[in-house]
Amino acid sequence: MVIALLVPLMTMLGPFAVLLLMGVLFAETGLLAGLFLPGDSLLFAAGVLVAGGAIHLPLGLVAAGAVVAAVLGDQVGYLLGRRFGPRVFSRRSSRWLSRDHPVRAEAFFDRHGPKAVVLARFVPVVRTLVPAVAGMGRMPRRRFTAYNLAGGLVWAVGMLLAGFFLGGIPFIAAHIELLALAVVAASVVPAGVALSRNQLTSRGGPSPVDARGRPGRASLPAAPVPTS
Repeated sequence: MVIALLVPLMTMLGPFAVLLLMGVLFAETGLLAGLFLPGDSLLFAAGVLVAGGAIHLPLGLVAAGAVVAAVLGDQVGYLLGRRFGPRVFSRRSSRWLSRDHPVRAEAFFDRHGPKAVVLARFVPVVRTLVPAVAGMGRMPRRRFTAYNLAGGLVWAVGMLLAGFFLGGIPFIAAHIELLALAVVAASVVPAGVALSRNQLTSRGGPSPVDARGRPGRASLPAAPVPTS
């Protein structure tokens, strides 16, 4: 998995690992690359590496860089969705983006409203697409930015602190790769349950938010349904 490659690379980079961390966090939503980039697991691993001295930087500096990258990534994702969203999401499924992905993200937004910008930070795949869905649904930019700042701060700092404090435990510090894989599994299972539930409850087609940040009419094409 990608996280198994990135963690040793961060260890070798030392203080420059923060640049790798920021690049991944930005690309995860800003470049819609979160379908294979493990932002939350990498944040946790970075916290462990700071605690163990592998990254010789103050935790506050790493946290500041992570928050900036995460917030900027979501802002770019929002702008991409506002400008190109319908054109991109209406295309046929590709290797990296299934038509089910934006439909699921839209269902998540429809269920939680504007606060989905914060909650989606903790849900893989949905985290990548919700900013673009918000932009496509014409959520007001100021409102999106406020929720984006809150979500980026809570998510980035929270994951870093969790890794930092657990990184002081010798067993965890010695098995960071296995722990990172466990974090991925723990985040994917609840996400799969939530997305399955959304699919069952939104067969009629999810709808994005309107200009006031409230659910509106559906604008994404429904995923193809196989015929017998």
